[in-house]
Amino acid sequence: MKKVFFVISLLLVLFPFSIPVSAQTESTGSPIKEETLEAVVSRVIEEKKIEVMQKNQLYQKLELTITKGSIKGNKIIIENGNIPLANNQRYYQGDRVFVSYSKDDKGNDVFYIRDYIRTNYLYLLFIIFILLTIFIAKKRGITSLLAMSFSFLMIFCSILPNILNGSDPVIAAIMASLFIVPVTFFLSHGFNKKTAAAILSSIIALIIVGILSVVFIELTKLTGFSSEEAGFLQIFKQGAINLKGILLAGIIIGALGVLDDITVSQAAVVFQLKEANKKLTQKELYYQAMNVGQDHISSMVNTLVLVYAGAALPLFLLFVNSPHPFYEIINYEMIAEEIVRTLVGSIGLILAVPITTLIASYMATQKE
Repeated sequence: MKKVFFVISLLLVLFPFSIPVSAQTESTGSPIKEETLEAVVSRVIEEKKIEVMQKNQLYQKLELTITKGSIKGNKIIIENGNIPLANNQRYYQGDRVFVSYSKDDKGNDVFYIRDYIRTNYLYLLFIIFILLTIFIAKKRGITSLLAMSFSFLMIFCSILPNILNGSDPVIAAIMASLFIVPVTFFLSHGFNKKTAAAILSSIIALIIVGILSVVFIELTKLTGFSSEEAGFLQIFKQGAINLKGILLAGIIIGALGVLDDITVSQAAVVFQLKEANKKLTQKELYYQAMNVGQDHISSMVNTLVLVYAGAALPLFLLFVNSPHPFYEIINYEMIAEEIVRTLVGSIGLILAVPITTLIASYMATQKE
């Protein structure tokens, strides 16, 4: 049975998939005639400082060679920095960039640089990650990569399409989680009582996170409209997507990503203690494992704070420079949303430790 389950999981992970993306259209319904080209900066023709709207900024006149697209091989000239820009980049010879290509009302070609091409370096980083995972973790590394692939499969082939089709985001996230948790846990950690205890504990912790999320999103009157992406999505889908539900689903999925580490680690502590001393009763096993679990909680809380601080440094800088009092700042929906997301997820993770310890202690003291 275990082999059958593993083979089915493997086929699901390796099964090729793609999500169709509809072409962007104008109000008339016809496709927008815009093409994204790939190019390389072959020459910096001119570079100087100019004044744009009473602000000095860098101006460059660049020669680009198109490397991919309908006009591949052609050379074009682009002026960069002649309009007001919040983030004015300096380009060098050899830089690879994406170029937007379209035509104006008179049929003239219009080009502008959209962004750097970073994909090669992202692929390189991903390859390094895969090789190190396999080299250090060996067989477990391979199965954990399969588990990660399955999680991506469920997100991009189940959760996101269902939400875009109008399904309730919370239901979509919960249903996908019921598949993600057992498949990824068994693939990563093997078929054993330790993993079973971690799976059951994770599901209970997710239910708690879901309930707390619903309660505090309602109490704090959060709408899910705090980001530009949410507003754009609402306009694009003409109000068909429940943004409050997406906020809830995001909290659940975010907690799911960390619960694996918490529950499996704590379950492993319980079974290792039982292995070291088979005479331990369930009560003794629980209290000894919780001594380790308390250290786990204290380090996890500090880690969560540092991780969030690192990701939100620009936001913290705005706090420091804001003339408004602290109690007023945290009432902004953008801030309150992150506080609810972080604290609800953290509460779920903290509760996962005693829940896992209790379940694992019971399973460890039962006969096969």
